[in-house]
Amino acid sequence: MVDCGVAIVGAGPAGLTAAIYLARYRRRVVVLDGGPPRASWIPESHNTPGFPEGVSGEALLARLRAQARRYGATILPGRAEALTLEPYGAALVLEAASTPQVRARYVILATGVVDRRPPLDGLDAALRRGLVRVCPICDAYEAIDQAIAVAGEGDLAAREALFLRSYSPRVTWLRLGEGPVSRQQDLAAAGVEVLDVDLADLTLNDRLVVRQGSQSRTFDCLYLAFGCEMQSRLAVRWGAAHDPDGNLLVDPHQQTSLSGVFAAGDVVRGLNQITVAAAEAAIAATEIHKRLRQAEGLAPTV
Repeated sequence: MVDCGVAIVGAGPAGLTAAIYLARYRRRVVVLDGGPPRASWIPESHNTPGFPEGVSGEALLARLRAQARRYGATILPGRAEALTLEPYGAALVLEAASTPQVRARYVILATGVVDRRPPLDGLDAALRRGLVRVCPICDAYEAIDQAIAVAGEGDLAAREALFLRSYSPRVTWLRLGEGPVSRQQDLAAAGVEVLDVDLADLTLNDRLVVRQGSQSRTFDCLYLAFGCEMQSRLAVRWGAAHDPDGNLLVDPHQQTSLSGVFAAGDVVRGLNQITVAAAEAAIAATEIHKRLRQAEGLAPTV
């Protein structure tokens, strides 16, 4: 059994930022690392503050892990399977048999999301080198004036194509599926081309190649607009309030509807960005520190 003040579920930017804050508040904190987070797929981020030349997701995560450990945070491999509420706090039971049970006064859920990916050959490698992208807010600036393709169906893909149109006059929606075209008038007014294609028509080489009968077209980059899978299923099973998409609902201090259970990052409703995750983690960590001080009979200082 590992006893600590705070257990953090997830070792992405939100979870590790919370660990840094809590460790520097001189709290005993344990981070449960369930595997590579979404940020690990970022080839190079140019909108993360403090990195004017850009930083890869792996490099950023390595820095965050080193910083958390530097101040005393413990990072353990394992995924939380169940949450048991006890009279004095909360206990987390881990899925990994080799990892001990963790008991904590407070829990921060930072489990993030997983991008839905179509079955395209070479997709992982194309993501690593930046040919395929999943976040227009993160890196549309790097696609200025390029030939941009957006693959997906429905309103999400239409919205992303319209967003990207302000960065390039050459945006094409590769529409998968059938039915009416979402936002057809807006797309036509913006000059966004719509092509009905199948995944089998797409080939990832140095550039994206789209076959159209005996002809083919090439694009400089491909944005996937398939949405995300929320990693909040455990919290929902535990009884945490959420919206129809599975995003956890939190109060101004990042506490979920479960007493003593907080959430930060992409698992919470809102903008899925590293800076947002870090800010929410700082808010949650500081509120928990304040509550722990009160439980110790000390006046809050923050």
